[in-house]
Amino acid sequence: MEFTHFNESGRAHMVEVGEKEDTKRTAIAKGKIKMRKETIEKIRSGVIEKGDVLSVAQIGGIMGAKKTSELIPMCHNLFLTGADIRFNILEDAIEVESEVKTIGKTGVEMEALTAVSIACLTIYDMCKAVDKDMVIEDIMLIKKTGGKSGDYVRENLKGKVLSINISKEKGVIKEPIKEGLFIEDFGLKGDAHSGKWHRQVSLLGIESFDKMENQGIEGLEPGVFAENITTEGIILYELPIGTKLIIGETIQEVTQIGKECHTGCAISQKVGKCVMPKEGIFTKVLKGGVVREGDTIEVI
Repeated sequence: MEFTHFNESGRAHMVEVGEKEDTKRTAIAKGKIKMRKETIEKIRSGVIEKGDVLSVAQIGGIMGAKKTSELIPMCHNLFLTGADIRFNILEDAIEVESEVKTIGKTGVEMEALTAVSIACLTIYDMCKAVDKDMVIEDIMLIKKTGGKSGDYVRENLKGKVLSINISKEKGVIKEPIKEGLFIEDFGLKGDAHSGKWHRQVSLLGIESFDKMENQGIEGLEPGVFAENITTEGIILYELPIGTKLIIGETIQEVTQIGKECHTGCAISQKVGKCVMPKEGIFTKVLKGGVVREGDTIEVI
């Protein structure tokens, strides 16, 4: 692959993209800022003197995306059609994820990366009076779509299995088990949703649980949304259909994102609102094997 940011004299220039076709483009980036547990609690409690840390960081990240061409010398000035920042509060860190969209002749990877960087820097600025030891790390592009080069999903993107869950009936909450046998082209042995179809296994990230808890819904446990595998570390609903995952001893392929919600089921009666229709994913088992709590999930 050749670098194109040099002119005939060997000096940097802004690449001419006028002849390229306009396409719909998206980029997702993420990073995190590590801090003391006490700082996390102050952010949660809203007692940081400068104000609402995450609200200000969200605005800062979006402004960073809009100003990218003024910060990175050879970036094109783009018309952004959308920009969003999402946060996941961990025990000793805050994960920051950006999603930036445009319709144009060049991608928005730099805008997404800049958004994460500025959001993290904003958090640092808001909290530095109480914690100067914060560390910003692991800023990376996760996914991009559109353009001549096509879609990209970061390889070796890893997460973790938090729970394997099973039920003998459909439409009910699943019970956690320590490990499960996933049968090729069938699904989890003993689970009501297994079979010769495209939705053999359901997965939902703990990140989606956190969103529901932030809306005031309490008592959420793995299996409550009828997912077979509860995960951590990968934003599942952002994976393109066809993505292959190594989960424990198995290899599974993403076949569907979200589903139609069935009203009146045991899940909606207990939880009140189900996140599975928008953020759950479904897979088909390409290679069977055992999946255990704590196993790694890897995008391949």
